[in-house]
Amino acid sequence: MKILVINSGSSTIKYQLFDEAVETVHAKGIVARLGEAGSYISQETPGTSFRRNVVVHGHHDAFELMVEALLDPVRGAIRSTSEVTAVGHRAVHGADVFLESTLITPEVIAKLEECVPLAPLHNPPNLIGIYEGLKLFPNVPHVAVFDTSFHQTMPPKAYLYAIPLEYYTEHKIRKYGFHGTSCRYVARRAAQLLVRPLESLKMVIGHLGNGVTIAAVDGGKSIDTSIGFATFGGVMMGTRTGDIDPGLIFYLVRNLGMTVDEVEKLYYRQGGLLGVSGVSNDMRVIVEEAQAGNDRCQLALEMFAYRVRSYIGSYAAAMGGLDAVVFTAGIGENSPEVRKLSCEGLGFLGLTVDDALNKGAGGAGIAIGDRIAIGDYVISPPDSPTKALVVATNEERMIALDTVEIARRHLTI
Repeated sequence: MKILVINSGSSTIKYQLFDEAVETVHAKGIVARLGEAGSYISQETPGTSFRRNVVVHGHHDAFELMVEALLDPVRGAIRSTSEVTAVGHRAVHGADVFLESTLITPEVIAKLEECVPLAPLHNPPNLIGIYEGLKLFPNVPHVAVFDTSFHQTMPPKAYLYAIPLEYYTEHKIRKYGFHGTSCRYVARRAAQLLVRPLESLKMVIGHLGNGVTIAAVDGGKSIDTSIGFATFGGVMMGTRTGDIDPGLIFYLVRNLGMTVDEVEKLYYRQGGLLGVSGVSNDMRVIVEEAQAGNDRCQLALEMFAYRVRSYIGSYAAAMGGLDAVVFTAGIGENSPEVRKLSCEGLGFLGLTVDDALNKGAGGAGIAIGDRIAIGDYVISPPDSPTKALVVATNEERMIALDTVEIARRHLTI
């Protein structure tokens, strides 16, 4: 009895196969570059791994390849698709319709279709993943787990924009927040690491990757988050600008003659670390170049950390206190330089970082075929009133846990 988790994107299908207890990963894989040159599938199972270049025309081909790899008699993880007893799907945007993970029904799919205009780049491939999954595994529960649902506990004063309320009531324009599945998992794990009830903690979670979310989590509930309606707000990201004066749009269009499409490309694809450094959107490259004397990369590093630090201070004020700052995702788990810079000057909040602990911390990822192995560390001194932590995120496991819980309400697994 196994749980399959599917993350269907526009050009990739990622998947993991868990045991019923969601303690062991039997397989993890990816079908990448759908419809592009150089497409491939790779998969890891206990004791085996492979990568094979293969033509993948689209999502249907990708799902067929996924099932073929899982069933492979030598390098697979199951003998029959009947061993999969529930399927969990990542769904990026559930608007304010889906407040929690939910069993997928025709009515749920119809509502997800209605949310497409709010996430035109993400929801369509998520829906394709659901359709393909239902075809391949038709007789088991399918569960949708939403990135936005964790942030639905934000109060109106945090999620509304200062424009006429009709734009919210009639067009659903408001702050939604993203990376909620990651934040929810990390918040729970941080409470375990601190040996304190989640309900007692005021945390700022920094999901720092190519996409960045800073979330204020009070008592396990999100009360504010950095990304708003679109996905380029908040902290500067790999190629996204982060917070920027909205008036700049008018200036670029009216004075520089840019089109709306060109401005959108600037904000989403040409800004952030890439735009400032002129070198890369990869923080590892930015840090290396900064240490080698590249002034633009040093500036990009400092700008990034400054914005993270500003959000930490802002959210500490919003919560009326701070017990912990938690770093996660690619940059948060693997860049001691960013963690150190992001916490500098926050001693007035009781937050300090131990250099030795910080340099030694890093995400351990997932152990294939063994119990979940997580690289979690406290990187603040023992006497620090406010703790700094590194917690390896695991969105797939969070999706699997929700899938098991919801499936059990409707079917005995």
